[in-house]
Amino acid sequence: MLRQPAFGRRLRKLRTARGLSQTRLAGDGMSTGYLSRLESGARQPTERAVAHLADRLGLRPADFEEPSTGSLAHALTLASSTGAEEAVEALAVALAEEGHEDPVLRWQALWLLARSRRLQGDHEGERARLEELVRLGDQVGLTELRVRGLTRLARCLRSLGEITAALDASVASHHLARDNSLDTEDRAAALLALVSVEAEAGRLPDARSHADELTTLVAGRSDALWAEAMWTVAAVRMRQGDHLTAQQLLEEALEKFGSGDDLVLWLRLRLAAGQLHLEKVPADPTAAARCARAAEAALAFVGTPGLRQELTALKADLAFVTGRYDEARLLLGELARDDSRITYRDRVRTDVLRHRLRILSGDPSGAESLRALAEQAQADANTDLAAQIWRMLAEALTEVQLALSPATAQGATLRGADLSPKTEELI
Repeated sequence: MLRQPAFGRRLRKLRTARGLSQTRLAGDGMSTGYLSRLESGARQPTERAVAHLADRLGLRPADFEEPSTGSLAHALTLASSTGAEEAVEALAVALAEEGHEDPVLRWQALWLLARSRRLQGDHEGERARLEELVRLGDQVGLTELRVRGLTRLARCLRSLGEITAALDASVASHHLARDNSLDTEDRAAALLALVSVEAEAGRLPDARSHADELTTLVAGRSDALWAEAMWTVAAVRMRQGDHLTAQQLLEEALEKFGSGDDLVLWLRLRLAAGQLHLEKVPADPTAAARCARAAEAALAFVGTPGLRQELTALKADLAFVTGRYDEARLLLGELARDDSRITYRDRVRTDVLRHRLRILSGDPSGAESLRALAEQAQADANTDLAAQIWRMLAEALTEVQLALSPATAQGATLRGADLSPKTEELI
């Protein structure tokens, strides 16, 4: 049953969300004075009045009932202030039950729900929220909301390995932010997404140019945006083979950005630094191990499934680099037992490691599996990742050949000859 004053509050909210005056909503079938008394809670609504108002608003009479979880605004306030899992779940329910709230309020709810999915490593769930958020941003027409939605969607699509779609979204957000002279935060966030996607797509000259622009834009800062920018620029330098500059950039971010600002980002910076220490030439497993230990200590406070899996993947790489192959297999087994909450690139990286271990154990199918991974990455426009896999395949075959007798090595070289053309083409 519809009761006052809840009905009046709900009616006013629905009317103002549509930009209607009381006179326009009342129409010929109701006086403006009566509508005003309904909204103030001074009059109890009749079935006839409810039916008339529902028809004028294009609703069902049941839509005037408050959601069981309370208003969306109330749920959003609780979720924003506490961040508790129950509050976020209540927000999702309120959003599903409430279809007629202020569109900007709905955008804020979707933004918060997408962030929650991202922190849990649920990139598919995040994508669903972000796609709805982008559509809503287009309807609202606020450039800032459009840019933020497209920027976050680009990064999510990159995490899912959908590079072509990610590139489209990142280019669109960058152009909108630049052409509308948005503030530094929005322009830098858009550039950050664009640089990371361009690097993944193998467009390193473009990525480097935009990375330099990003560095200039965030100069003089030391906040989360600056730290993430340094991480992204370091990744570009790493892929260009400039390991020294990449390390310097990450070390600067590690030194200046404190855990009190954003503990999740602080932790992920150390995971990234650990991976850099393993990928540079020569590798520095001691430094990588220090980064892993620091990240593990922080997990006690922000331990999500995705972050735990990222750390396990780093430990597996570290075990492999230091020749502890059985430990690497055990860690990969841990990852295989759980639902994957890591990015597409990290999943491929763990698959590459698994296949390299098979090659070292004498299983020739590991080489074919690596080749299949490289071809799939190449087909998905993950050019940079494909090049890395071809390179690792060549390294794995070389390691096996060095361990064989000369006669057997010659045969292995001949069997692996069909793998080399694409390796040379992409490296």
